[in-house]
Amino acid sequence: MEHWKRTIERANRCFMLGELVDAREAYLQALALAQVLFERWADADEAVAACVVSHHNLADLHLRLNQPEESAEYLCAIHQRLLQTMQDERLTPALRAAAQRQSHKTYVELLNFISEHGEYPRTQRLLHCNAATSRQRNAPLHHGVH
Repeated sequence: MEHWKRTIERANRCFMLGELVDAREAYLQALALAQVLFERWADADEAVAACVVSHHNLADLHLRLNQPEESAEYLCAIHQRLLQTMQDERLTPALRAAAQRQSHKTYVELLNFISEHGEYPRTQRLLHCNAATSRQRNAPLHHGVH
């Protein structure tokens, strides 16, 4: 966890200084660490939060670079990962519960992005696929688990 924290802090410093290439490289390193350690972190909430923060920081960076479609990709990727984690019975209950708690944040971030920047192919696929799945189960129409 400490290595991830130092990496994300370095990336944030670069981002604030406008050194966006260096920030992107450090954010990608932080994301790789979070993904590799996702199922191995001692604290499930920290594991999920690190993955969410890494994705969201990359989304913010791509918005700063005027690349909203790439931003949408990162926002969708983490929301989809959390939805999959919640469904994966081979994962610990703590990790699945942490994913469910964080999925509310990723869902809101995704909706805020869409309201400001519009829909992109992946946002449409993710949200409409989840809506169709909900209808198939005769559940009320909701996106994801919300």
